[in-house]
Amino acid sequence: MRKKPLITLLCILPLMAMAQSISSTIASNAKAINDSVIHWRRYLHEHPELSNREYNTMNFVAAHLQAWGIEVKKGIAKTGVVGILHGAKPGPVVALRADMDALPVVERVKVPFASKVTGEYNGQKVGVMHACGHDSHVAILLGTAASLAKMKKELPGTVVFIFQPAEEGPPGNEEGGAPLMVKEGVMDHPKVDAIFGLHISSQTEIGTIKYKSGSFMASSDWFTIKVKGKQSHGSQPWSGIDPIVVGAQIINGLQTIVSRQEELTKAPVVITVGVINGGVRSNIIPEELTMQGTIRTLDSRMQQEVHERIRTTATKIAEASGATAEVSIDTKTLVTYNNPDLVKMMLPSLETAAGKNNVQEENWTTGAEDFSYFGEKAPAFFFNLGGMPKGMDPRKAPPHHTPDFYIDDSMLDVGVKAFCNIVFDYAKLKK
Repeated sequence: MRKKPLITLLCILPLMAMAQSISSTIASNAKAINDSVIHWRRYLHEHPELSNREYNTMNFVAAHLQAWGIEVKKGIAKTGVVGILHGAKPGPVVALRADMDALPVVERVKVPFASKVTGEYNGQKVGVMHACGHDSHVAILLGTAASLAKMKKELPGTVVFIFQPAEEGPPGNEEGGAPLMVKEGVMDHPKVDAIFGLHISSQTEIGTIKYKSGSFMASSDWFTIKVKGKQSHGSQPWSGIDPIVVGAQIINGLQTIVSRQEELTKAPVVITVGVINGGVRSNIIPEELTMQGTIRTLDSRMQQEVHERIRTTATKIAEASGATAEVSIDTKTLVTYNNPDLVKMMLPSLETAAGKNNVQEENWTTGAEDFSYFGEKAPAFFFNLGGMPKGMDPRKAPPHHTPDFYIDDSMLDVGVKAFCNIVFDYAKLKK
């Protein structure tokens, strides 16, 4: 009777030793390639490209993947790249994603590899900067691809490396980003069983990973409200209908949706007006005012409620003053939802990569990610990787999408280890 536990133990021990060996190899490979990962990140930082215009980045990525013997598809969703690595052992299909595009921001950070690139955005000449860390994401995924290619003989299943353009949103009326990649079949050829992604954080200390199960990042909707009044001389407002005053009332009314109409103990809601255009001269009451803004929600039901409340608020306030209001709402991203079972399953992989004490659960964020569209096709897990220098006060760290955005890139290997461990551990647990 006592032989059974001994036999079981003898069977488990080789598996444990193999797992430890794989983990050690991953750590060794990540450490060895970290200098290259940093170099790639800095090259990409110095040569940023705007959404749907990532032509050089596409070729840069494709050339490296091809050099490592990985099957490459270019021009997916305009400028995207997909790499496919078939392991020598049977197993699931795991997708790993990195976004590639930069932002129309003039860099102020004093580093040798600072961007001096300019480009065109909405008909204007702009500076171009990786002010959200997508250069780090590309470099980390390249490091992961190189490491896994070296381990092809031990690799179970297939890994799909998705290098995605236009996460920040395609320009004008162009299609792009994750929705277009999904539309063009990146999750179906081959059929992906699970997808993972990460985002560098300028306000999270390096070496740290943060995550949240369930709803993690907000949906992002962009709205436009056109208020039509009646033009008049600025000295005779009673002769017209002032769309600027009506617009101001609508802006205040929108905030009551947040503060008085939605159940904020369930999930947060943000409504921000970011653009107002109306009038050409100080003594003319214009006929029309246009405002644009963004809506952030973390619950799909609340998302639809907020849409209806915005329409009602804008049209009724305008009507009360004799004006009219037209409301259009364009959904940019869905709620980024981390599959709870997948999070629970893969949490040890993150702890192996960063150390148990360096993996922390955090609250949801009102930032948005079009990674959410991949999660519509397969279970998904998206997490944050620290990029803030050690000991820095997060409140003083420059936020994303600003000219002073800064990343300490010395520990990008933590991201490489996280992705590699996820690939092997997911295959082992799905047997």
